[in-house]
Amino acid sequence: MIYGLYLSATGVQANSYRQDVIANNIANADTVGFKRHLAVFQERPTEAQAQGRSDLSDPMLENLGGGFLVSPTMLDTSQGEMETTGNNLDTAIFGKGYFAVDDNGQTKLTRDGEFMLDKDGNLILNNSQGNKVLNSEGKPIQLPGLLASNLQIDKSGQINYQGQPLAQLGVFDVPDQSQLVKQGGNLFDYPNLAKSIKPSESSELRSGFVERANVDPTSEMTQLMETQRQLEANANMIRYQDQSLTRLVNDVGKIG
Repeated sequence: MIYGLYLSATGVQANSYRQDVIANNIANADTVGFKRHLAVFQERPTEAQAQGRSDLSDPMLENLGGGFLVSPTMLDTSQGEMETTGNNLDTAIFGKGYFAVDDNGQTKLTRDGEFMLDKDGNLILNNSQGNKVLNSEGKPIQLPGLLASNLQIDKSGQINYQGQPLAQLGVFDVPDQSQLVKQGGNLFDYPNLAKSIKPSESSELRSGFVERANVDPTSEMTQLMETQRQLEANANMIRYQDQSLTRLVNDVGKIG
C-alpha cells in the first residue's frame, strides 16, 4: 500500500511539471521566434532493478514498475509560421539557423527577427533589452544616419541602401540543436558558443516577415486538460489509499 502511495505521488509530480511546461508554451504563443518545450518522462527502475538484486523484491510487485522520472525538457525547434508585418527590417529565417546578438558582452542566438534602429544607428532587437544584432563576423551592425524605411534586406541577409550593400546579417548554425539552452528574453545559449557556431548554408531570409511561435494553442490546451485529468486521478488514488491505511490502522488493528 505504501508503494502505491509512492507511485501515485510520482504521477502527481510528473503531471504537475508537465502542466507548467504546457502553460509556459501557451503564454508564449504570440512571442516571435519562440520555440516550445516538450515535457519528457522515463520509467524509473525499481530498487531491485537499480541494484541488480532480483531477490530483494517480490516478482509480482516488480511488474508494477518504479513510477515516473522527469527527463530534461526537450526543445522543439520545428519551423514556425511566417507572418507578414510590413516592416522592411523585420526578418524571418526559413529553414535552420539563428541570428546572433550581443547580450551584455556575450554572444547569444535567437530566432526573433523583429529588428529596428536605435538613435545611434545600431541594428537592435525590438525588445526590452535592445540587444545589438551581429553581422557575419560577430560584430554589431551599425547604420548611422540612415532611415529604416530606406533599407532593404535580401534573402541572403545582405542589408542594402539604394542598391548598395552596407552590411551582412549573421545567420549561424549549431552542431546539435538539442544542446541549445534558453536564457530568457527569447535568447539561446550553446556550450562553447564562440567555437561551435558556423555560418548557416541552408537558411533563407524573408524581409518583411517574422516567424511566429511554433505553438498551436488548441493542441496545447487539449494536452493541458489531459494532464489535469491525470494529475487529479493520481491525487484521488493517494486519497483512497490514505483512507484505506486509516481503516487498516484504526479498525483492523483493534481486532483481538
